Amino acid sequence: MFGCTGVQNRRSSSAALTPHITLDHLHAGYGATPVLNDIHLEIAQGEFVALLGASGCGKTTLLRTIAGFAAPDAGAVLVNGQDITHYPPEKRGMALVFQSYALWPHMTVAQHIAYGLKLRRMPRSEIARRVTQLENMLGLSGLGSRKPAQLSGGQRQRVALGRALAIQPDILLLDEPLSNLDTRIRLQLRDEIRALQQRLGLTAIHVTHDREEAMVMADRIVILHQGRVMQAGSPQQVYLHPASAFVAAFMGAENQLMLEAYYDGDRLTLRGDEQGAALVPRHAALQPGTVEARFRAEAAQLYDATQAPPAAPGMLVRQGTVLAQRYPGGHWQHTVVSGIWRMQVHASAPYDVGQRVEVQIPAEALFLFPASDTPAPFASTSLACASHDSLPGLTTQSCTGDH
Repeated sequence: MFGCTGVQNRRSSSAALTPHITLDHLHAGYGATPVLNDIHLEIAQGEFVALLGASGCGKTTLLRTIAGFAAPDAGAVLVNGQDITHYPPEKRGMALVFQSYALWPHMTVAQHIAYGLKLRRMPRSEIARRVTQLENMLGLSGLGSRKPAQLSGGQRQRVALGRALAIQPDILLLDEPLSNLDTRIRLQLRDEIRALQQRLGLTAIHVTHDREEAMVMADRIVILHQGRVMQAGSPQQVYLHPASAFVAAFMGAENQLMLEAYYDGDRLTLRGDEQGAALVPRHAALQPGTVEARFRAEAAQLYDATQAPPAAPGMLVRQGTVLAQRYPGGHWQHTVVSGIWRMQVHASAPYDVGQRVEVQIPAEALFLFPASDTPAPFASTSLACASHDSLPGLTTQSCTGDH
């Protein structure tokens, strides 16, 4: 069973087939408090989907609803078109790997892996074969007689993964399985989990609050906020074409400027300082007036205010003062105050606290959105196509979904 499968077919044919998993307009809450608000997702066979969001956004509740440990107030969970909303967890063909490992202290590695197989009353010879196979696959060979207290954190998580895989699930659910591990082991295990998922052709749903983890592991990222889907798309789509200012900030464009915009023919001009203004193509979503601009710290260029080169055409320029600087490794981080705004800007060399500086931001590095107090939920998250403008931040959904 654990040999290579025809995983390559999942990307080419998934859009033409019934989705493996459909979350059909799910609503859920605890008492009078809503937690999930009209969640609609279609997930293809063999796809790795990351549910990404801050604590309290509803991602774990959504995973528990998929697994059958929580019931929705409205909506349905379908697998291969069959409604399984009211099926018990053990009848769903899914396996869940918990954040806390959920290992029993009195059981050995081999006993943990064999646990689900014994419940299914499988023959002893088949149980032994699968346990050995999974121990070899997960780097647990020779550890079968050890108990959890004798294992490292990474080994414990491999045991939990082996227990989940032993029952040969069609769907693997991962509830922040790497968050309790140190950085080195976490990086190693995320590669191992992704490789196993691809090798076995499993459909995987992974809950995480770690943006980088979602980016490197998932085929598609679903960003949640206050129980709503804010955007769903490939890592490249959500990083380069965020659908809202909230998504842009969550994906690293945390610098915010509220700018006045006006049209000059077919170009939208964003007023910066006297030294420069950004020019962007006309777009129906942006009207003259106040516009919210977002950009990443690494996208801007930082200069001494007295030695800055002339800004290139279309460059947004802001002058300010260095409030703080720090060195995390590889670059210097600066906090720059410009009027009422604070900006985080990276540079290869440090600038002194109190030094006057000039920040130059290329127009193509700006994510632009109509000024709004409330982030709008993403319109649709089916397996169909979506189109994006070439300028980051100016995103339009021209069909029924995103994949």
